[in-house]
Amino acid sequence: MTSRSGAEDGAKDRAARRAVTLFPLLVLTAGALGLATPSLFAGWTGGVPYLLGCVMFCMGLTMTPLDFQGVVKRPWAVALGLFAHYVIMPGLGWLVAHALSLPPALAAGVILVGCAPSGTASNVVTYLARGDVALSVSVATVSTVLAPLITPPLTLLLAGEYLPVDAGAMVGDILKTVLLPVIAGVLVRLAAGRYVDRVLPAMPWLSSLAIAAIVAAVVSGSADAIKSAALTVILAVVLHNGLGLALGYGAGRLFDLGAPASRAMSFEVGMQNSGLAASLATAHFSPMAALPAAVFSVWHNVSGALVAAWMAHRARRTDTLAAAASADETADETADETADETADETAPAT
Repeated sequence: MTSRSGAEDGAKDRAARRAVTLFPLLVLTAGALGLATPSLFAGWTGGVPYLLGCVMFCMGLTMTPLDFQGVVKRPWAVALGLFAHYVIMPGLGWLVAHALSLPPALAAGVILVGCAPSGTASNVVTYLARGDVALSVSVATVSTVLAPLITPPLTLLLAGEYLPVDAGAMVGDILKTVLLPVIAGVLVRLAAGRYVDRVLPAMPWLSSLAIAAIVAAVVSGSADAIKSAALTVILAVVLHNGLGLALGYGAGRLFDLGAPASRAMSFEVGMQNSGLAASLATAHFSPMAALPAAVFSVWHNVSGALVAAWMAHRARRTDTLAAAASADETADETADETADETADETAPAT
C-alpha cells in the first residue's frame, strides 16, 4: 500500500516534471510568435519591467521565513554557492564573448545574463535531480536579494568594454523590478498566508506566462537581427549554460559538499534569471543585447530538465547499489553469526 508521504512525493514529482516540460514549450512558442509576427507585439517592450515585477512578486509569495533560516544554519555552503554563482557565470560570459568574437551588443547581453541572480526554476530542477533543495532555495533567495549590489558593478566591469553601462541606473531598475516586488510578495504572504496558500499552485504558471510575454516582446523587437545571428547566439548560450552547470557541480565536489548539495550547486550556478537580464538589456542596451537572455530563457530550462533526469537516474542507481551492498553485508554477518552459534553448540565439552 502506498504511504501518504509517498503519494505526496509522487504528486510533487509529476507537478515538477510538468513545470519543466511545459514551461520551455510555452517560452519557445512565445519566441516563435515574436519572430514570425513581430508586429503583433509592437509596443510590448515598454511593459517588460512590469512583467518581470510580476514574476518576482510571485517568487516573493512562495517564500517563507524557513528560506532565510537556511542561510543561518548553513552559512558556509550558501556563501560558497553565492561566490560560485557570481564568479563562474560572469567570468564564463566574458570568456564566451571573447572566444566567439561576438558583436558588442551580443557580447554585452551574454555577460549580463552571467551577472544575473539565480534562475526562478532552479529550485524545481534541483528537486527533480534529487538535489539539496534547501540549499538551492537559500542560494537563490540570497542571490536575488543581493542582485542590486552585485549585478550592476559586475556588468560595468565585464561589459563596459563593449557598451556604456550606467551602473547607478541599473541599481535603481533592479530595486524596482526585483527587490521591491519580492519584498512585497513576502509581506503579503506573511499578512495573508492562509489566503495565499490557496493560490500558490497558480503562481508558477502566472510567472511562466509573464516570462513568455517578456520573450515575445524581446524577440519581436529584434526579429531581423535574430535571423542573421541565431546560430551564433545559440552556440554562445549553450556553451555558457553547459559550462556553468558543469563547473557549479565541480565546485560543490571540490569543496566536499556531498552529491545532493553539488547537484544543487550545479543548477544555482548554471541557471540564471534571464528575465531580469532581458529587462535590463532592453532598458540599458538594445533589443539585440536582450537576445541572449531570450534564448537562455528557453535553453536553460531544457538543459536543466535533461541534466536533472540524468542526475536523478545516477542517484537512484547509486542508492540501489548501496542498498544491495548493505543487504549483502547484513547477510554475511548473519551467516557468520549462525556459523559461530553452530560451532559453539557442536564443540565437545572439556
